[in-house]
Amino acid sequence: MHPRGSVVSAFAVSGVLMLLTGCSSPTSGPDVPTREPATAAVAPETVTPPFGRVLPSGPITALEADSAGGLLAALHGAVLTVFDPDGAVPVVRTVTLPERATGLAPGGPGEMLVAAPGRVLRVDLASGTIGEVTVDGDVRSVRSRADGGLLIGTADGRVLETAADGTVNRTVSGLVSVDELAEAGGELAVLDRHQSAIFEIDPDSDRPGLALRAGDGATEMIGDTEGRFVITDTAGGELLVYTAGPLVLRQRFPVGLSPYALAYDQRSDTVWVTCTQRNEVVGFDLSTGIPKEVGRYATVRQPNSVTIEQRTGDLFVGSAVGEGLQRIGADDRKRGH
Repeated sequence: MHPRGSVVSAFAVSGVLMLLTGCSSPTSGPDVPTREPATAAVAPETVTPPFGRVLPSGPITALEADSAGGLLAALHGAVLTVFDPDGAVPVVRTVTLPERATGLAPGGPGEMLVAAPGRVLRVDLASGTIGEVTVDGDVRSVRSRADGGLLIGTADGRVLETAADGTVNRTVSGLVSVDELAEAGGELAVLDRHQSAIFEIDPDSDRPGLALRAGDGATEMIGDTEGRFVITDTAGGELLVYTAGPLVLRQRFPVGLSPYALAYDQRSDTVWVTCTQRNEVVGFDLSTGIPKEVGRYATVRQPNSVTIEQRTGDLFVGSAVGEGLQRIGADDRKRGH
């Protein structure tokens, strides 16, 4: 595919986003065109058995690997399940959260950050103990900072930068919602699903920086070790790859029906994308400048979450309808089906 890239100022972004259909501006947010956020397509019943091994589990709506390696955290509603895939008993513990949560992110080694209304929960995976940082707003996304502080995205379009003790040091406002936060190449970017747009966050400004449209209905975003921001355009069926500083769309590639969850394998420079409408996970090598498909595997039904255990390169896929936690080993991928 031919790369397409252009830079648009934050002032002009509303003109770019006017292409959104069925739009209206929320009364509580900026006066810009919006859309109902895209969601994962409903999966059919599985026809092909899932590749690799499947561990029993309840529904999984978010899945992350511990930054220290070994353990996985799976979220559904107000329950966080800690898995040790190599353990004799894979489920290490279940942690009951104070309320329903919406997202996960690795914190420090052995810690998982949980986005919830009015707070960020810090869950110690070894003990199951819960700490919290109180937030003025409904938390939709969170990232750990090297200094122990947090970057927090809220449902009303703010990015909060906090110190380790939870004190808010800076607030960036002007978005509709901050649904995903990602860092790559020293740059910070936000995905706003209501605008289906990616925004740079300028560390010296209290307003968003450059912005670009992100397909017809973007849902997920990750940053990789090569300075790229990768987005699934679920409504448009594409994988979008950006760089920031300034923001440019570098690659776009058709994936198929309903690409959704994303994970990045640092060892092979491969992005893995789940396609819920086909119960598949597809790998793309991004190292050549044009995404190249390197693997396609049948998954558990409704694969709404995926993560990579970076020490081993093993791929894990979670079923949102309770049909298991799937493990596709790095060695198994080399051997193929």
